This record gives sequence, C-alpha cells and structure tokens, in this order.
Amino acid sequence: MSRRPEPRFDWFIPIDGDGAHIGTRRAERPPTFEYLRRVVETAEAEGYYSLLIPTRFANGLFEETAPLAETWTTVTALAAVTRRIRFLVAVRPGFISTGLFAQMAAALDQISGGRLDLNVVPGGIQGDFERLGVTMDHDKRYEQAEEFIAALRALWVKPEPVVFEGSTIRLKGAVVSPGPVGDGPRFYVGGASPRALQFAAREADAYLAWIQPVDDIRALLERLRAACASTGRQSFLGLRTHLVVRPTEREAWEAADELMSQVDERVVAQRQTAFAGTQMVGQQAQLRAHVQEKAPRLWNGISRVRVNLGTAIVGDPQQVIAELLAYWRLGIDEFILSGFPHDDECRHVASAVLPGLREAIRREP
Repeated sequence: MSRRPEPRFDWFIPIDGDGAHIGTRRAERPPTFEYLRRVVETAEAEGYYSLLIPTRFANGLFEETAPLAETWTTVTALAAVTRRIRFLVAVRPGFISTGLFAQMAAALDQISGGRLDLNVVPGGIQGDFERLGVTMDHDKRYEQAEEFIAALRALWVKPEPVVFEGSTIRLKGAVVSPGPVGDGPRFYVGGASPRALQFAAREADAYLAWIQPVDDIRALLERLRAACASTGRQSFLGLRTHLVVRPTEREAWEAADELMSQVDERVVAQRQTAFAGTQMVGQQAQLRAHVQEKAPRLWNGISRVRVNLGTAIVGDPQQVIAELLAYWRLGIDEFILSGFPHDDECRHVASAVLPGLREAIRREP
C-alpha cells in the first residue's frame, strides 16, 4: 500500500467578523483588513498549510447587514502580504463571467506565486442566490459548476482562444495569458446530496466534508467512494470543523456557553428564515438536534447563529486530539480548523492540539 501523505492543517479567514462572542448584532472584532491580516499572518507564522476564505452575499455570523469583507478583493490583498501560506478561496459559479474569472484567478495565482486553490460551491442557503438575482435550481447549479471547472481547465492549458459550448457556459474565443503557475489551482468541492457526490466524483481534486459524527462521516465517504468508482477518479479528503479547546473538559464547555452568551434574537430569526426549507443536505445535518447523544464531543450550538458549518469539537487537548485522530483513520488528510476569536485560537490550537495530533498520527500503524 502507498504511504499516506503528511496531514495538512488549515485555518479560516473570518470575513464576517470575529470575537469571543458570536451571534451579536455587530462583531466585537470587525472584518477590517488590518484584523484579517493579523489572523492570516498568525496562521502563516504558526505553520498552517492553507487558509479557507468563504464567499458570502450577506453577513452569515452576525446581523445580516453587519460589515462583511468581500472575498476576492480581500484575498488578493492578503496574498500580497504573505509569502508561504496557501489560500483556498470559495467561489460561486455564475456570478462572474467564467472567461473573466479565469483571468482573475490566473492573475491571483501569479501574484501569490502559485498559492491559490478553489473551493467551488454550487449550493446555497434559502434565498442566498436570489439576493443577487440568480434563480437557477439545485441540479442546474451543479451542471453549471461542472462546466465552470471544465472551462477553467480548458482556458488554463495554453494561451490560445478557447471555444466552449455548454448548456450554461459559452466561450467564443476567450483567452487567458498568462495562465496560472504550474498545474494551476486545485479544485475542492463539498456537498452531501447524491448530485453533489456525483459532482465531486467527476471534478474534485479534493473533497471537503463538514464535520458530523464519525459514523455519519464514514457512511458519507463510502457513498463518495462508490461514486468515484464509476469515474475512476480518487479525491483527496478534507474535513471542516470548529474547535473549542481548553485545559479541562469543564472549561471547554464553559467556553462554548460563553461564546453564545450574548446572542441577539434578531440574528437567530434571520438564520431560521435562511435555513427554512433549505435543499442543502449538509446544512440540514448541521441543524440536527441531539447530535451529542451520538457524538458526545460534538456541539452544534453555533448553527443557531451561523450559516453553513455550525458544529465544533469541544474538549481538553487530548479529547480533541482523539476526536480528530478518529477522522484521520477514516482517510481524512486535510483538516480545516477554526475557533473564536480566530487570531487567539489559531495560536492556541497550534500549540495545544497540532503537535500531539501529529505525534498520534505518526504512531499509527
């Protein structure tokens, strides 16, 4: 058997804002460039491999009109002030012309010295796409995402005019010159619906799952591998989770309670409206009640105020290490982590969790 790669540990760029309390009307730490730069520089100094930056159409952690850092402008600026760490940028196909986006991504990859990867996100919470006038249904968005990746790959092969005739994307002589560095960005995709897994099996360089109980992730990965068997492709596997880590388990749960202690009910109401009737299978899983009955270390209280991932591993360092190790045993080789506030917890996790987890992985047969 081939040896597994060294595990990768990534951090998160909090474009919604940050703080020791979430779900308030405004963030204690607004998403200014100065603060986000501090988070990113901390992650680079602590040796993280990459940074996930989401894409939003409204604030998804505080009141929806609270300040929000726009994704592409922000990551371009951050790439210019870093040297080593990679950027995993979430992108929603269809909001920027594919030919133009191919030029933008190639330019950012060149600026960063080949440090760009793309998280292609076809799905969205109820009403999210409609904010900007897009009414395409769930399956059609996945069809568009497949064509989006295929078109980007075609445009990046060589600096010559490309003609691409899809059902949602059409190019008539688009050119990208220069293209990305080397082989260009890798494509990360997620999702838990049958259509999402089919998309991943066809197009993903890496598959990214939101944390669920271990048995549920095992079942999800079995479904993914079955889908991949039909295409002959194999995806690198990643896991996205929040962490609440303290010296003792009691302190960790107290910190989780404190994180949610100043929630504004207007924010809760906005999230409930956004989640109502969502087609996102992954979002439905994040909202499940009684997740702790199945997985005592998991807490999905963050889902009350946060769109998308709302589940954290809670515990002392050894408990968190044991939990993450269980997911590594399932085949997960990349962990995208976060904690509140992100600047402080980036350092804390790097010292309290990652050395022990790396050593535990090295000891595995």
